[in-house]
Amino acid sequence: MPTDEQIRALHEDLAPTADAFRIVWTHCRIVCDIAEGLLDRHGADLDVDLVRAGSLLHDVGVYRLHGPDGRFDRENYVRHGVLGHALLREAGLPEPIARFCSRHTGVGITREDVRRQRLPLPVADYTPVTAEEELVMYADKFHSKTTPPTFVSAATYATIVTRFGPHQAARFAALVERLGEPDLRALARGHRQPIV
Repeated sequence: MPTDEQIRALHEDLAPTADAFRIVWTHCRIVCDIAEGLLDRHGADLDVDLVRAGSLLHDVGVYRLHGPDGRFDRENYVRHGVLGHALLREAGLPEPIARFCSRHTGVGITREDVRRQRLPLPVADYTPVTAEEELVMYADKFHSKTTPPTFVSAATYATIVTRFGPHQAARFAALVERLGEPDLRALARGHRQPIV
């Protein structure tokens, strides 16, 4: 299991710019804090170290969406998970850690979602398989790397996810019912970011 210092160093090596590093690393740390808060309530049987590593690494694929000129490729954002998975495998990290990248987008992307929405992804299932993957995917819904970055309430994310179909909205509602809504207030104050 990589240490926090090793994970940060990997982020620094992969980040194309200091700004990209700051945005992605801060987001990953926030997702880790949210996931650890959820672990306190629901994580008795979960691998805490795996959740921490997965949280801190889940978005490294975003770095691959920056061109040589520093421009960010928003159109291919849905690919950041598979790009991150490949990056972590190339870096020699084990599959259980790399999978956090490809299995955290939205509330999971199914093979049918890839086909129906004609997503620029290999046709495969990108939904969480383990409880650890599901927890990190869920925690990720509560923070956005938008400009400026924001914390996202469950009500706001429920509205956002409906545009991807009723099955996605139902899946998110079931997660909220089962895992509860994290308390974002202290994190939002500490990072001086609003909750939307």
